[in-house]
Amino acid sequence: MAREKKIEEFDVVIIGGGAGGLTAGIYCGRARLKTLLIEKALVGGLATYTNEIENYPGFPEGTSGLGLMELFQKQAKKFGVQFKGTDVKSVDLKGEIKTVETFRTTYKAKTVIIASGGRPRVTGGENEEKFLFDKGISFCATCDAASNTGKNVLIIGSGDAAIEEGMFLTKFANKVYVSVIHDEGKMDCNEIAKAEAMENPKMEFIWNSVVKRFEGDEHLERVVLRNLKTDEEIPVDVPTCFEFIGYLPNTEIFQDQVNINERGYILVNEMKETGVDGVYAVGDVTEKFLKQVSTAVGDGAIAGVAAERFIAESEMVRTQILGRDGVVFVYDASDCDCHDLLADMEIIEEMAGGRFSMTRVDVYKSKGISSKLGIYEFPRLAIVKDGQVTAILKDGFTYESVVNMFVGA
Repeated sequence: MAREKKIEEFDVVIIGGGAGGLTAGIYCGRARLKTLLIEKALVGGLATYTNEIENYPGFPEGTSGLGLMELFQKQAKKFGVQFKGTDVKSVDLKGEIKTVETFRTTYKAKTVIIASGGRPRVTGGENEEKFLFDKGISFCATCDAASNTGKNVLIIGSGDAAIEEGMFLTKFANKVYVSVIHDEGKMDCNEIAKAEAMENPKMEFIWNSVVKRFEGDEHLERVVLRNLKTDEEIPVDVPTCFEFIGYLPNTEIFQDQVNINERGYILVNEMKETGVDGVYAVGDVTEKFLKQVSTAVGDGAIAGVAAERFIAESEMVRTQILGRDGVVFVYDASDCDCHDLLADMEIIEEMAGGRFSMTRVDVYKSKGISSKLGIYEFPRLAIVKDGQVTAILKDGFTYESVVNMFVGA
């Protein structure tokens, strides 16, 4: 007999516990929203594998990725965020109440913040797992360039990211070897980057090569490449190998739920909205210029505030606007014409003598309430009866027109 799943309800469910998800949790928890963060692996995400972070503001002496993420989690817990260490099996984000399914529990939420991150594509070479992240294999030149000052390093890949990061590394490293799968002179990057890289005396290209294995004791000491044409082994003695051969966002369970581009990233606007009401996405799971802890923090802050506002506006629409019959004046305070009409609304309300109430909605900072009413142009007057908008007046805002519309609606 199948065991019946437990059902729990939250204001916000955050899927993913990296820097973006943790920051969103801090903002939601501080706004006194009942918040759950689900993370199947280690809270803190990929940042926890970074041995030293020197460019995060407020830590002039640097900090470890694990130490920084532990502080994030401690702060989130301080504001009442609950944590669940499990895997999300499926989601249903389309309805007013969102559903997040795990193996044992069904979570119901008013809003969902997707912070599921991603994982770098790896080479598949022998012993690779042994040296991932802080043991010699890196996926971030910005993070680990300084620690390789005066050393030789190896880059795997020849796309824009690989070559641009390689150029950056030449400011620190003694020599930057680049393993390229193609014939000599052919790369996957743009021609300008290619020309600059090939002219850089610190960069040396190893053509027609792929990784065969990684060697070392506790830390990486050598990468053995294989020539694709001769099958010759090419040992490269380096303490760090940077892999830039792609990034795989964790969006598999969201494929039919939100807008996802051809590379697998969730598309969002500046509010981190996915296009599905009450659903947001932050951090490395979205298409973005720079994947860093600091940019994920910014994403999480925006989504946390947006989720809180969405819940507040939804409640306002339900109780104060659709919860009673009346007239709603929707306007933009930054528009002079709209602003001048406020005085007319006061006159109309006085003349009504209590026949109907009037609610004023300013869309200057947020169009959340107006969009829930189906109003996208301003100014507008809406008639609400029996819990729904029954008519919308575009112009001619006079007492007679409002009364006639209210009575006839």
